[in-house]
Amino acid sequence: MATETLTLGKALNTGLRRALENDPKVVIMGEDVGKLGGVFRITDGLQKDFGDQRVIDTPLAESGIIGTAVGLAVRGYRPVCEIQFDGFVYPAYDQIVSQVAKMHYRSRGKLNIPMVIRIPFGGGIGAVEHHSESPEAYFAHTAGLKVVSCANPQDAYVMIQQAIASDDPIVFLEPKRRYWEKGPVDLDAPLAEAYPLHSARVARAGTHATLLAYGPMVRTCLDAATAAAEDGRELEVVDLRTLSPLDLTAAYESVRRTGRAV
Repeated sequence: MATETLTLGKALNTGLRRALENDPKVVIMGEDVGKLGGVFRITDGLQKDFGDQRVIDTPLAESGIIGTAVGLAVRGYRPVCEIQFDGFVYPAYDQIVSQVAKMHYRSRGKLNIPMVIRIPFGGGIGAVEHHSESPEAYFAHTAGLKVVSCANPQDAYVMIQQAIASDDPIVFLEPKRRYWEKGPVDLDAPLAEAYPLHSARVARAGTHATLLAYGPMVRTCLDAATAAAEDGRELEVVDLRTLSPLDLTAAYESVRRTGRAV
């Protein structure tokens, strides 16, 4: 198997590349995603290799990006929209909750909206207003949307491909403070055999207490568990991975073992 050490950002880039290779209906859209390769370079090199009809530099208009993507999705494409920063998503909020989340139900199941909305989220990069926000609660409480967040390079590589392959609209939250952290990635792992997209997972086993986390806080909890182990306390870390639908089975099982949850 081809296992490489990649940053989380490079793992996302590689996953997006695989999705573009595997399905000609996949298109990437967003501000500066093409020639620049994105502010965080997550789409670096993709327009060069796949052309500007599939990796599209859009105007600075989030509502327009999402609205256009809805039209593409209805016509059978699989658009992947990048919201450049978490705090820029609000101009697109009406489109997301009024169109993206409701079209399948409004059409009584006749229409699918297979689109992914990528949002770098959270703090930790020293940026001020609109660049370090956590808007996930808005979307996790919106019926018709699925919301996921990767926490390590392997999950980033697999989950972005799973999200693009899904027939449901998915808000894909990327922990921007973790973009440069490295980890092993199995590039040959068959997508059909990968860990389910909407399932939580125990990231570290323990017995004294359970730490429940997602996205950027998973690494924080793993570091805390490592420090606690030096004092003889074994903390279990559960990576939720998905916020909607929220998979509580792994959380319940963990808390039943440890008796405490944080």
